[in-house]
Amino acid sequence: MSNSFKRGRALTTAIAFSAAAAMVVSGCTTTGGDDTDESTGGDGATGSTVSIATTNALTSLHSGTAEHNLNTNGMVDYLTGNGGLGSFLTISNELEVVPDTTNGTMELVSEDPLQVKYTLNENAVWSDGTEMTVDDLLLSWVIGSGWFGDGDENYFSLAGSTAGLNTTDFPEIDRDARTLTLNYSEAYVDWNLVNLITKPAHVFAEQVDMSAEELTQFFTDTEKGEQGNETLSTLGEFHNTGYAITQMPTDESLLVSAGPYVVSDFQANDGGFVQLSPNENWQGDPVQVETIILKFIGDASTQIQQLANGEVNVIEPQADANTLQSLESQGSDVIQGDQLSYDHIDLTFDGVFADANVREAFLKTIPRQAIVDSIVKPVNPEASVLNSQLFVSSQEQYAEAEAANGYDSFTEPDIEGAKELLAGATPEVRILYSSDNPNRVNAFRLIQQSAEEAGFVIVDEADPEWSARLGSGDYDATIFGWVSPGAGYAGLPQIFKTGGGGNYNNYSNTEVDGWIDETQTLIDDEERMLELQIMIDTATAEDFYGLPLFQSPGLVASDGSVDGLVYNPTQTGVVHNILEWSVVE
Repeated sequence: MSNSFKRGRALTTAIAFSAAAAMVVSGCTTTGGDDTDESTGGDGATGSTVSIATTNALTSLHSGTAEHNLNTNGMVDYLTGNGGLGSFLTISNELEVVPDTTNGTMELVSEDPLQVKYTLNENAVWSDGTEMTVDDLLLSWVIGSGWFGDGDENYFSLAGSTAGLNTTDFPEIDRDARTLTLNYSEAYVDWNLVNLITKPAHVFAEQVDMSAEELTQFFTDTEKGEQGNETLSTLGEFHNTGYAITQMPTDESLLVSAGPYVVSDFQANDGGFVQLSPNENWQGDPVQVETIILKFIGDASTQIQQLANGEVNVIEPQADANTLQSLESQGSDVIQGDQLSYDHIDLTFDGVFADANVREAFLKTIPRQAIVDSIVKPVNPEASVLNSQLFVSSQEQYAEAEAANGYDSFTEPDIEGAKELLAGATPEVRILYSSDNPNRVNAFRLIQQSAEEAGFVIVDEADPEWSARLGSGDYDATIFGWVSPGAGYAGLPQIFKTGGGGNYNNYSNTEVDGWIDETQTLIDDEERMLELQIMIDTATAEDFYGLPLFQSPGLVASDGSVDGLVYNPTQTGVVHNILEWSVVE
């Protein structure tokens, strides 16, 4: 897909540390935990409070790392300005890049050579009252560019990739003018998505007993590509794991926000919640909803029941026939649409699937049409099997990609063809998926039944914590989804390039790597971009990468108490236009 992806509901937020937002993983839910505290997360909207049910629990206050690249983490990032509201840009409901000048501006100084200047407003301030400075911008650049990595190792784990920023020189800084200028050595397709307001430098600096200004001097004085640096290791460890939470942090510096809201309460796991309250130092348009509560409810039927009971006001459950029928029967307000997301099954290019014949044989057994008929058609009668890894059916480029890439040859199972390729072998295949996601459970059972007819031995690796195992190598195939941010091309190196931050199945094709590199240097050449994307799409089919299954249907439902709700197809979801919401009197 022509975007950078996050894992979450199915195809965090908004803009990741490096550039365009990372694609989010979909379909993970969490279990365990206590019931929501009635005094904070248990009630519906009263006054200016809105309670929203989200399928996945919050696991981190930073979704920009590969380990915590989940959609709920991204929603909180979006609301608290970690590459979301209050940073340099957002993505509109029409999937256009919209400048956000709350805290600063971004200016294209020159196209050739590419030069981009970031300027902070004089009144830009973090939620703890600390002034925003060029130190904050430089920190984001250091993390996203891989400047101190050696190509194979980076101190900072990224959900996306360093593509684009890794072609920049060390930034030009003018502290008095409050500017940071990036000089690119080559064109970069997503230059206008590089967002440098993310996490606060003064909080990172505290981890190494420095001031923010001293941290900038350290970055300036340290040699590019330096390895084994203790200070960089400490900063990297804090970035990678320091924002992971299982309870409300006692360290309030973890809560510092650049956005309209600040996390004010939290209880982990399914049945828990995160509460967000207004940022008193927010410089943008005032929020109309004083308190936002995201309740973690993994089960769609429970979400629907709590909506009917007034315990939540807005839900965005996985769309299926039972969900839609239940919502309509109880008179909920429902908005439907297609998500910029797709479900798919990926094969790990190690172990049993190191053999291309075994990969091809397995793909020949997957009953994609039956999966669509069972899961999607009851919600969307017009749904069809998805035949692209890079585009979804609702995108205009999809038809051309489908006609060229060859995925349509795997629509119906070919059991005899699979048996012929296996030549009597009975390979064992461990399939990982979310045990709490009914669509994934259904897809697994259909795949299992069909694959076993050809001689495969299928091991059920259903796991409520499946997302934590991605890339671990302890499974052979996985069923999940990607959620797109709606703009940019950072998803290509993230997912399909050798070593990409979301390349969980160790796919590697040197030709594809080269084509991906070219995509990252194109500006205003849509014809060549589409040609390259179709070439990449076709290569994944020829390499038996896995199979796309279907574009995910989506819906938002409410109890009618919230004005301003708009369906948003991207990973930001329903909170996308939160500043336009108000509680109906």
